[in-house]
Amino acid sequence: MSTPGRLRIDKWLWQARFCKSRSLAAELVETGHLRVNGQPISKPGREIAPGDTLTFPQGGRIRLIRVTALGLRRGPATEAQTLYLDLDAPPATPDPLE
Repeated sequence: MSTPGRLRIDKWLWQARFCKSRSLAAELVETGHLRVNGQPISKPGREIAPGDTLTFPQGGRIRLIRVTALGLRRGPATEAQTLYLDLDAPPATPDPLE
């Protein structure tokens, strides 16, 4: 059972749309390539809370994400994007008119 203000990492990765299914999210965690606040984890039941920082591979790059909220459901992508802050966002392209 979850503690208030905390959510299983596999469920959060699925709700935030980093994984297509919860079983794929659990598999990502079990491989040991995911870190929470710099500490490697391998248990999908590990709980996270807002403020935690996640580091994990996705599509040939390393994602660095700060959890800003816990979801109540797996909603549309626009809703999922409110659950995290991408700390490794690509730099803004310079305005060619400047």
